[in-house]
Amino acid sequence: MPAMPGGNAPDWDDAERVVSHAYFPHNLTPLDTNAAPALHVKALPLGPMRLTRITWGASVSVHTSHPGGYAVNIPMSGQIESTSQGHTIVSGQGAASVFRPDTPAAIDRWTDDCEIVGVRFDRDYLHREMTRVLGRPDQHLPWQADLTTKAGQSWMSLLRSVVVQLRADTELWRNPLVAEQLAGALTTSFVLATMPAETESTAHARPRIIKRVLDRIHDDPAQPWTSAEMAQIAGVSVRRLQEGFREYLGMCPRDYVQDVRLEHIHQELASGDSATSVTDVAMRWGMTHTGRFAAAYRKKYGVAPSQTLRGT
Repeated sequence: MPAMPGGNAPDWDDAERVVSHAYFPHNLTPLDTNAAPALHVKALPLGPMRLTRITWGASVSVHTSHPGGYAVNIPMSGQIESTSQGHTIVSGQGAASVFRPDTPAAIDRWTDDCEIVGVRFDRDYLHREMTRVLGRPDQHLPWQADLTTKAGQSWMSLLRSVVVQLRADTELWRNPLVAEQLAGALTTSFVLATMPAETESTAHARPRIIKRVLDRIHDDPAQPWTSAEMAQIAGVSVRRLQEGFREYLGMCPRDYVQDVRLEHIHQELASGDSATSVTDVAMRWGMTHTGRFAAAYRKKYGVAPSQTLRGT
């Protein structure tokens, strides 16, 4: 992730200031008063989200109320032991501690070997996306997320993929369209990974509802479509929309959008000339992950995008 200004800190006051700026304001206390900080912090803003990687290099405690946003702290090594509203949570690898906005919380012990990826969601944005994804106004996230489930692993895989892509192209995340699309995909995947499945009837979405979404996709395939937006158009939850797409189209909504975009890109490349840029065409049709685009194109058409452009 791109480094925030002031990524290193000579003392604990500076360490507190740097991380407060990069993630959430807090009060920091080293558990070993003789230890010096070995701070490493990098942050990536994505519109209503922020991804932050933090290592203190010593055992600390952190007190904060997470003003204005949810915090999802994912230990990549070591562990964090926290309390909030009477709940005690210990998270190591394979789990994430979830902190609610504007609610006093304490990480009583952040071990010296612990590095986390912290995901900050703006409160109102996450509430809105949860309602759209789940099809109900359910705003109660669990205090701890199990990342060893299939859905949890899927979310982590997407998170890692985004970080790798953004490292490769540091200008990409500055594009508001890209930031919106990535934030939407990460948020939908997070909600599906952490919230329980619906208990009411899971009847499949009707073809009429699916057609309504298809029409909108074909009207503007380059739009940064998220599953939540498509479900809102259909008037169903994301899970029901996915069921309907798989039943009637044999693929998930995201794959359908990708397929439509690839068709437009293929047509444009096939009629292009020496001034045409594969990357520009792909971006124009909403394909922001260049590596994934090239692989999907080759799988669909049997050649690389550049070969289509050259007419070979």
